[in-house]
Amino acid sequence: MATNTISSENASIKQSFPVLGMTCASCASSAESIVKQTPGVVGASVNFATGNLAVEYQPEITDTGKLQQALQSVGYDLLLEDESKQQETLESIHADKYKKLKRKTIWAVLLSVPVVIIGMFFMNISYANEIMWLFSTPVVLWFGKDFFVNAWKQAQHRSANMDTLVALSTGIAYVFSVFNMFFQDFWAQRGLEAHVYFEAAAVIVAFILLGRLLEEKAKGNTSSAIKKLMGLQPKTVTFIQEDGLEAQKKIEDVVVGDLILVKPGEKIAVDGMVISGSSYVDESMLSGEPVPGLKEKDEKVFAGTINQKGGFRFEATKVGKETMLAQIIRMVQDAQGSKAPVQKLVDKIAGVFVPIVIGIAILTFVLWLILGGDSGLVHGLLAAVTVLVIACPCALGLATPTAIMVGVGKGAETGILIKDAESLELGKKIDAIVLDKTGTITEGKPQVTGVIWLNNDDRIKNILKGLEMQSEHPLADAVVKYFDESDAVEVSKFESITGKGAKAVYDDAAYFVGNPALMKEQKIEVSQDLQQQADRWGAESKTVIWFADQQQALAVLAISDKIKETSVSAIKKMQDMDIDLYMLTGDNTATAKAIAEQTGIKNYRAEVLPQDKADFIKDLQSRGKIVAMVGDGINDSTALATADVSIAMGKGSDIAMDVAKMTIISSDLGKIPQAIKLSKQTVATVKQNLFWAFIYNLIGIPIAAGILYPINGFLLNPMIAGAAMALSSVSVVSNSLRLKWKK
Repeated sequence: MATNTISSENASIKQSFPVLGMTCASCASSAESIVKQTPGVVGASVNFATGNLAVEYQPEITDTGKLQQALQSVGYDLLLEDESKQQETLESIHADKYKKLKRKTIWAVLLSVPVVIIGMFFMNISYANEIMWLFSTPVVLWFGKDFFVNAWKQAQHRSANMDTLVALSTGIAYVFSVFNMFFQDFWAQRGLEAHVYFEAAAVIVAFILLGRLLEEKAKGNTSSAIKKLMGLQPKTVTFIQEDGLEAQKKIEDVVVGDLILVKPGEKIAVDGMVISGSSYVDESMLSGEPVPGLKEKDEKVFAGTINQKGGFRFEATKVGKETMLAQIIRMVQDAQGSKAPVQKLVDKIAGVFVPIVIGIAILTFVLWLILGGDSGLVHGLLAAVTVLVIACPCALGLATPTAIMVGVGKGAETGILIKDAESLELGKKIDAIVLDKTGTITEGKPQVTGVIWLNNDDRIKNILKGLEMQSEHPLADAVVKYFDESDAVEVSKFESITGKGAKAVYDDAAYFVGNPALMKEQKIEVSQDLQQQADRWGAESKTVIWFADQQQALAVLAISDKIKETSVSAIKKMQDMDIDLYMLTGDNTATAKAIAEQTGIKNYRAEVLPQDKADFIKDLQSRGKIVAMVGDGINDSTALATADVSIAMGKGSDIAMDVAKMTIISSDLGKIPQAIKLSKQTVATVKQNLFWAFIYNLIGIPIAAGILYPINGFLLNPMIAGAAMALSSVSVVSNSLRLKWKK
């Protein structure tokens, strides 16, 4: 899916497009370098596993058409299409590509079988060479023609990729065999026998096509999470017209304010607010929570969730790209397309891999010519071909991104949204977690449980209501819900006092609402009766807020927020993982202490300002800790931005989710240990993949060059090398797919 953002600093545009025609990791490196060389391009990155180009360019110098032309010149293409149709087109292209590749592979294998049988068992029959030539020619020159075409396009731009290796190896084996078939006397005059290697050329093409077919199939499975998410949105909705009649409407035609009917068993198409009716809704694909939740009037519903047995009407509040489902899909795609830090080194290796392999093949041939005696030319040519065939940049190129794709997708399926590969890689190193209290450890749904007034004056109550109605703090919402909003008066000069409360003016007099620190700061007098009640509530772990004018406290309110059911067990799990836990809250010390005792948190701080949270995290980092911050409010955004890994609660503020690198959609703390375990499993898979990819090439290339020949006379058959090369990529992708089945 293409994404589009504009950077104001240099008037550049950032976009993401699918790249078509890439067949290996070196292709991604080649495509990336071509785009980077295009005038007006600020930066570019191509991910082979996802097949996406992320590019930033200056529109006054270049455009998407020029970028497409640059890629077409080296044999690739860019899919430039409207975002709403792009995914369908892409799936159609991939399906067509897979179908053609399957047909080519089947024919190549069928035609290669008789060549192998004759070449290995019936070399002495009449016209053996001619029959093998007849069968191998269509395999090499027709079914394998794309290798030669792509290699030529790369060569024109002084570049090389996997196709270059295949074209060189099969081309050399084929041409050498044709020469030996027609000019046998050339070798006979020199006392040598003319061998043909049609079976090697044909089987190499067949094996590599088979490897790419299996790889394409496996890579399709790595992105299954995205396909599942995309399949959640229905194509049409039941729309209630102004006359009250029902009508069908395409999903792309739905606009904010439309009234939509949801029948039993239907998928909800867009985000909205329930207007009438009620039902249980399964939100498991978004949040990972298996139990359906009850949706009644004024409750939010989200696109992609599934209605159960009841029916209801809701008003569309977010449509198209703005729905939570669309944002999740975009976030998962961006994360799957992002590169982990370890990938940068691998990309550099993949970029120079093919030229180095060609150099090794030439060196192998020269050494065989010099040291190989009478059979030096033949053995040297075969060894060079085998080196070209066995080398595999694809296994290296796929090692990291396929594991990241599966890891990010698995996270999304369980309600853990991961924004980039770096945070997924860093998650396993977390050894300190800083937790906000409200909305993170607790429900985040505070309720007023008691109010004591200095004087029971309705006018004063209405001022408090008017003041709190202008505040965005969760505690203010609790106060507003507790009172009847209809009698609230309109206050002026509202001012939020960070970490302490708020201030406003009514009838030329200033009024304050907030914590004890605000009362002290403003030197406000507090009566003994109100203070005693506040102390009693504080001892009961309730949050106490004060309402005052410029001289004295007018009221004290008790607000309680329940601890989430899963918080205690989640905190125990994190402590069992040897992670240091800290709770930082702007609430009073008594409440903070009570919550800490109930949840088993040993380290906590109360009455903490937003900047204090960020400073606390910096202090932990200075002591060598890898710190994760978990929060849900606007006041947590600075701390989230400071932490090494930032985790937002999905039911919190949009700002917190924008800043955070991970989002727990269900706001369940129990997902955090899962996210850390997922990080450990993903990084372990990346390391396994890289180990096997490097070992494969480090061992395979010297053996292919003939390093064992002086020891035991062993020379690797090019056909076996072709099979090994094909299997190396498939094994890496298959190992990444194992992540899917891990708990």
